[in-house]
Amino acid sequence: MKISRQKKINKILNFYINNFGFHSPFQILIDGTYCYAALKNQHNIQEVLPKYFLSELKLLTTPCVVIETENLGPKVTGAAIILKKFAVHKCIHGANYVPGSKCIKSMIKELNKNRYVIATQDRELQDYIRNQAIGVPLLYLHKKTPVLENPSNATVEHTKLHKTQRFQLNPNEVNLLTQLKVKSGIQQDENSASFRKKRKKGGPNPLSCKKKKKVTDCKKIIKNNSENKIKKNRKRKRVRIPDHVKQELLQSK
Repeated sequence: MKISRQKKINKILNFYINNFGFHSPFQILIDGTYCYAALKNQHNIQEVLPKYFLSELKLLTTPCVVIETENLGPKVTGAAIILKKFAVHKCIHGANYVPGSKCIKSMIKELNKNRYVIATQDRELQDYIRNQAIGVPLLYLHKKTPVLENPSNATVEHTKLHKTQRFQLNPNEVNLLTQLKVKSGIQQDENSASFRKKRKKGGPNPLSCKKKKKVTDCKKIIKNNSENKIKKNRKRKRVRIPDHVKQELLQSK
């Protein structure tokens, strides 16, 4: 078996183990259509399925499925012989036998509390499991290869809803939690007279604020700034007089 296929099977089984309590040995509930397809494709159920699941299995059927397969005539005699090799789980119908698909539907009611994996080639039963049943793994044959189908949309949605409800507090728990917070001083009691809601700090009143003056003439500002810089940078130059000129000036006096 390919590694990728085995990873997919383990992922699907772990989903049902974690969310619906499935465990080894897994219970495979088989109907006559699956046995007929296995016989036609030379698929040995008792040898192949344990290798496919890599786990211990319980191969099961119901009295209604066995009787329905026997009544179909000599064409499915081989399928009936294979079916009789499996353990029979009693159904609710007793001596009032019903069609196999109807019997299996009754076995997986109430969120499949007995944790059956349904092995069938019946298209009508497959559609029921995909669209209406919750927590029911579906197994079928593709030629000689068994295929464990991904969980249905109804099963996935039920799991998500159950998780949110499990971690959500009910009103009684919310009240108890607030009471504990009040006692420990983490939270004040809203019903008490001393409880006052803190006012949030607001910003300044926009009507009382002066509007900023818009500078229109940018050229004047640039010119004034440049003139101020020139004035600051100007320095007084000192004039040096030569010595002979100083002497002449002194003599003339």
